[in-house]
Amino acid sequence: MRIRGRVPRTRTASVPGMSATAPEASDAHPRFAEALKQRGLGDLLPRVRRFPEQTRTAQEAAAAIGCDLSQICKSLIFAAWGSPLLEQGRELGGGVPVLVLMDGASRVDLDLVRRELGAEKVTRAKADVVRETTGYAIGGVPPFGHATKTRVLADRSLLAHEEVWAAAGTPYAVFPMAPETLIAQAGGTLVDVRETAA
Repeated sequence: MRIRGRVPRTRTASVPGMSATAPEASDAHPRFAEALKQRGLGDLLPRVRRFPEQTRTAQEAAAAIGCDLSQICKSLIFAAWGSPLLEQGRELGGGVPVLVLMDGASRVDLDLVRRELGAEKVTRAKADVVRETTGYAIGGVPPFGHATKTRVLADRSLLAHEEVWAAAGTPYAVFPMAPETLIAQAGGTLVDVRETAA
């Protein structure tokens, strides 16, 4: 049955400092927007928000959104060596890329990541490895929709909130999502890899 007349426009929540985007458009990186559509998450596109200034750090993103720092989901690429749990043939510039999802208020404990992977060594990946692995530049890496499939570790700290914000493929754009959904979409394994105070 067809309904005649005008279709009401949906309204999106207004967040200070963010542009209001028409429901049909999105400020996500085109590759990430396509990844959302392919996963059946196209309804998230109107919720992507673009900032006039870059939000390369978790602090900048939290300030622009007006949320707690811990509500930011950082997508960080590391390189691991000597892990029986990783595909050793996929080494890019040294080490096998591994994605760690961490809340914005915390730092990753490399030793805990190393132990989780059973690796000999874990380091931060270089910028070119991040781009080659994910298809995105540092500061805009989303939690999923990457160029290549990687092992994903998600810190339990993300579950402390009903909603977290993550990069949408550029340093200027973010999107909100329930952490459980985000971790599932990323194919993440829940772990405890936060640095703790000595």
